[in-house]
Amino acid sequence: MNYRIVMEKSIDYIESNIKEDLTAGMIAENAGYSLFHFGRVFLAYYGMPVMEYVLKRRLSLALHDVLNGAKVLDTALLYGFKTASSFSKAFRRHYHCSPKDFQKGLILNLSDSSEKSYSISKEILLKEMRIEKRKSFLVAGYSSKCENAIVETTKDVSAIWSEKPLESYLDHLYAKLNPPKHGEIGIYQQREDGAYYILGIIVDNFKKVSSDMACIVIPEATYAVFTTQQIMGNEYPDAFVATIRATWRGIFDVWIEDSEFEYDFEKFDFEYYDERCHSQVDPVMEIWIPIKKSR
Repeated sequence: MNYRIVMEKSIDYIESNIKEDLTAGMIAENAGYSLFHFGRVFLAYYGMPVMEYVLKRRLSLALHDVLNGAKVLDTALLYGFKTASSFSKAFRRHYHCSPKDFQKGLILNLSDSSEKSYSISKEILLKEMRIEKRKSFLVAGYSSKCENAIVETTKDVSAIWSEKPLESYLDHLYAKLNPPKHGEIGIYQQREDGAYYILGIIVDNFKKVSSDMACIVIPEATYAVFTTQQIMGNEYPDAFVATIRATWRGIFDVWIEDSEFEYDFEKFDFEYYDERCHSQVDPVMEIWIPIKKSR
């Protein structure tokens, strides 16, 4: 299964239909994947949910049109925005100015902030990889829709949880549920109405779970477990985020293509954060991929 070719074809499909009423389900169906699996692979390749990518491409094309004097309302409708107001809001969020301000030349630099990235070699990817069978377990936490946020890892989830800081959120979870062991589970889900991220902890049962929490039963599965590369001395502020993204991409792009296993579509993949990543120095975490023998 060549994920790279499938992702490139998906980008071509998006480009060919960028002015249409695209949904994540349509794009996944065109790729021949389930919505859930396609969402995870797309996130691993491009560092953002698929509909976030669609939004950014539409805004990029709209930017060109606005630069050439197109009317804001006409541009909004052309790229699928219901109103000029919704277009202007998305434009301002992404480019930090309004379309009209941009036309007046009131913004000097519209480029996204530069970001360093890592690539992961097969040797590094396999250095601490292990195969592990794990019995079914329970996760309780909170589910949040990723509203126009680039979701890369649980440690970047603070951009999503606007109601409370990440640390106080976790403190609340541990105090409320009193789990038998410390460690957070991050599960990404691509649903028809958008991308969601569930951040939770492993519990013995759901008796203490409040009505506003999400509950997930993770079935028994065999996993390929990958530990992220340790970045000595935190080489730059987003090093941890970058290595997690690179590891995700490496799993689909480097490892699974040549392995004797294939992704088990009926199970969950997840990220696991324990005491090794709670330190600000040289953190690591684990990515658990459900697998089965290739046919």
